[in-house]
Amino acid sequence: MQGTYVVREREIERHWRLVDADGVVLGRLASEVAAVLRGKHKPTYTPWLDTGDPVVVINARCVRLTGRKLDQKLHYWHTGYPSGLRTISYRKFMDKDPAAVVRLAVRGMLPKTPLGRAMLTKLKVYAGPEHPHAAQNPEPMTIGG
Repeated sequence: MQGTYVVREREIERHWRLVDADGVVLGRLASEVAAVLRGKHKPTYTPWLDTGDPVVVINARCVRLTGRKLDQKLHYWHTGYPSGLRTISYRKFMDKDPAAVVRLAVRGMLPKTPLGRAMLTKLKVYAGPEHPHAAQNPEPMTIGG
């Protein structure tokens, strides 16, 4: 009798991926990067295991938002104090920390569990074209569009 094959932790092969975000729409970038972080592009994908690949995103400052989202979309957070709800427009958020914008978008597309948080640690985002991961030989990955 043949059963379903389940990959073991020691059998998981990880290949670093490099994504150039220059001119790519934020949502499309985030959804495809999240799928690679989860491992959904592999035939050995297992929902309860972290089978994904590490991803390096460069040129985060050049990511695009469609329509008038730069001015109309707001980022909310709470300081933890009474009346501590704060907002910032995405135009100011992109100027302040473009890597955080990409990281937040990808985080929203990963599971809200300890496994999802572990997957997020494999995401490396840089505002410019330089990154310190050349030794890992990341394979270039194109974002469809």
